[in-house]
Amino acid sequence: MFPSPRKEDSPRDPAAVRKKLSTILERAGCKHVRFHDLRHTFATNALEHGMDVKTLSAIIGHVSSATTLNVYAHVTDGMRQSAAAKIDFAIAKAEPRPDTMVREKPVRTSFQAVKGKYRKPGTGCISRIRDQLWEGRYSPKVNGKRMTRNVYAHSEEECEEKLARLITEMKEETALLRAQAKTG
Repeated sequence: MFPSPRKEDSPRDPAAVRKKLSTILERAGCKHVRFHDLRHTFATNALEHGMDVKTLSAIIGHVSSATTLNVYAHVTDGMRQSAAAKIDFAIAKAEPRPDTMVREKPVRTSFQAVKGKYRKPGTGCISRIRDQLWEGRYSPKVNGKRMTRNVYAHSEEECEEKLARLITEMKEETALLRAQAKTG
């Protein structure tokens, strides 16, 4: 997709692609986004315009469509309005009102890139679920099995604090489980 201008059959250097994107965004007067954020935009737009999840997962290269839905697809205002209109029609046979119909041209949303889920090993991950809801997750492997626990909070700071306490508790618990496995 991004062939090297210098070396045949080789891709362009990722840093050069990032730099080119940054230049394009700057010239267009857009705010900075990471190149990877474009995957999120593509996934959301594809679903919003009717692509089924299985096809989208295959295009993006995910093994599981759950990854596509949980990480890459974001709900837009147009999707909410369309869903509400469909529910109204199904329940009350109400024709969609012009103000609830999906607009032909998508409205620019205040998309904010979510912090990456991958952090330093042993520190868990934090995701923003919606405006006032954050989820923290810690998933250590104990005796070959993944042990996952979540915490929820109303702010990122509160979630970080709860996650730190959860990690401390789980480290104590996993140490005990490992010791039991060695003796038992």
